[in-house]
Amino acid sequence: MPAEARIVSAELGAYTVPTRTRGEERPESDGTLTWDKTSLVVVQVTAGSHTGLGYAYTSPAAFAVARDVLVPLVLGSDPLDSTQSFWRMADAVRNLGWPGVCAGAISAVDCAVNDLKARMLGISLTQLLGGARPSVTAYGSGGFTNYTLAELQGQLHGWAEEGLTAVKIKVGADPAADLARVAAARAAVGDAVELFVDANGAYERKQALRFAEQFADLGVTWFEEPVSSDDLSGLRLLRDRAPAGMRIAAGEYGYTPSYFHEMLAAGAVDVIQADATRCGGPTGFLLAAAQATGAHVPASSHTAPAIHASLDAALPNVVNAEYFHDHILIEDVFFDGLPALVNGELVPDRAAPGHGMTLKREDAHQYLTEAWASANSQGD
Repeated sequence: MPAEARIVSAELGAYTVPTRTRGEERPESDGTLTWDKTSLVVVQVTAGSHTGLGYAYTSPAAFAVARDVLVPLVLGSDPLDSTQSFWRMADAVRNLGWPGVCAGAISAVDCAVNDLKARMLGISLTQLLGGARPSVTAYGSGGFTNYTLAELQGQLHGWAEEGLTAVKIKVGADPAADLARVAAARAAVGDAVELFVDANGAYERKQALRFAEQFADLGVTWFEEPVSSDDLSGLRLLRDRAPAGMRIAAGEYGYTPSYFHEMLAAGAVDVIQADATRCGGPTGFLLAAAQATGAHVPASSHTAPAIHASLDAALPNVVNAEYFHDHILIEDVFFDGLPALVNGELVPDRAAPGHGMTLKREDAHQYLTEAWASANSQGD
């Protein structure tokens, strides 16, 4: 292997960004959690004249895992051997625990390696991974449970005006208010836009089943995590008994290939979600999507729309991408070369090598909490 083909240097940055609504810093809530910030780890790896960029929405603790455990494994490796690097990283975190923080670190590094691989070959990441189609349908996602009805309707109406053909709101924090919130959401977008709801596991089984029937009367076609994603029997109950035309979705907490196998084998979902910033970057995302194909279940990408646009367009069985409020704002600040949103479709730039994004260092720097660079790198 020529020396110029090896990964010779790496840079890492950990960032924390306050949550914002209409430019104002404020907390956000779903059915089970309230948060006031989002953290991400950004990884860059270089071979010869090419640099690959990866990132993951994860705990800042993933920074140390990437720096101390994972980056030493990819330094000196050939980016074309990305699958080998993925499994070496997975093996290395055996005693640390793969799911959670370590999975986020693997995801960021794997994304950087695959981006570098595509850039070295002079092709887009979408084409490298299969090039199934030019774009993927996006749905607007936000509608947090602490929004007023006016804020909820304003956000959803704005997405409908942008051309998005589906929107999703959070439910479950106050079940007594949920039907009114869903009705307000329907009124905001009209009948031509699909309406999704996400309970983040807040409901009990029979409670969720009752809501499924009531939500269906308001035209809801997607019920995400009606019960805990750990409750595979409960999800199967909802999948079997929910009204026709309503998809039961879950899978965003999948960190390892076996997670997706278990959820699919249980027949728990109509659509399985995967998040490349949790499940192992492009390599892990393709493993999840392949299992979905084998189970005759469509896949969907969870949050992180900028990176998922390239991955989703590469695969024929991904039905939509989550255009998530928090990550839309962050990715616009952090990266140049974002995929375009055209008539409700996210369109990756096939003319750009890799995923086409570059880090806007100066803009991102205000959110930097920790940085590291290998000996041959230029730090943040």
